[in-house]
Amino acid sequence: MEDNGMTREELISLTIDKYTDLQRIKKSNGGVENKELDYQIKVTLAKLSSLGISVEDITL
Repeated sequence: MEDNGMTREELISLTIDKYTDLQRIKKSNGGVENKELDYQIKVTLAKLSSLGISVEDITL
């Protein structure tokens, strides 16, 4: 499976990186509600889930 010239493994790695970046932003946000950030996290979780990746071990 390739997406825009990326292998499945590259796509998974990139998506995990995005998810962890979003988690760090959320944590540093100090509990302030940010609907856009929450939405981005939710979408990224859905993408990882569709790729068969569990994020239990990488969720802050």
